Amino acid sequence: MAGMKEAAVNSALVESLDRWFHTDLGRLVLERERQQLAEVVGGLFGYYLIEVSLLCERPDYLQECPIRRRFRISPCVAPGNHLLASPERLPVAGDYIDAVILLHTLDFAGDPRQVLREVERVLIPEGKVVITGFNPWSLWGLWRAMPGAGRKLPWKGHFLSFSQVEDWLSLLGFDVERVHTLLFRPPWKRAFLMRRAMVMEHLGERFWPWLAGVYVIVATKRVSTLTPVRPRWRLQRKLRRAPVEPVANFGEDADGG
Repeated sequence: MAGMKEAAVNSALVESLDRWFHTDLGRLVLERERQQLAEVVGGLFGYYLIEVSLLCERPDYLQECPIRRRFRISPCVAPGNHLLASPERLPVAGDYIDAVILLHTLDFAGDPRQVLREVERVLIPEGKVVITGFNPWSLWGLWRAMPGAGRKLPWKGHFLSFSQVEDWLSLLGFDVERVHTLLFRPPWKRAFLMRRAMVMEHLGERFWPWLAGVYVIVATKRVSTLTPVRPRWRLQRKLRRAPVEPVANFGEDADGG
């Protein structure tokens, strides 16, 4: 019964997200992300890439990606999906994947920290994770405080700050390589704002990148270089028990002279 209820909730969430990302504002987000992601994935290498997403509508950004074996994991039934699964329970072997893309997955997953734990599990050492998300400390985040907005998608998502996501990644053994920031304009569609949008974008990128509406994080899973050290008391006990071997005297001639 619990599984059926969870599936129903995921279905409603996916349908609502799909409707929003088909709006003009949603398509604007996807287009800006497509441009940035296309640049990021061009630097990925390896054999296997998975995209973990709750979105049916997604930017087409993988043309220049050198990783050719790609799979999409999502609860959304849509063309191009290879596996229907929850982001919190990836049906993938550990230490197997070279790169993982999370398209707003942390924003809308039931347990975003569990999603990151799964990503850490499936990635090989030195594997890459690319994360897109909405920034709460932005005009987009402030829009959530408008009357009624907090009950609708995408505004009722988690909206995790990139500093918080960086902290979680660090605890899981990732090094954050870079953070790209996008969309400094407010989430409105009025014509006079759209005409000034490019000015706001240039000023934002230069002077207040932490106020971007959307971010793209690129991080690498660290390789553990720790060598297990045998406890000293065990080593001492073994030395005490070891038989004493005669030591050759190299100061004498072979014939005793």
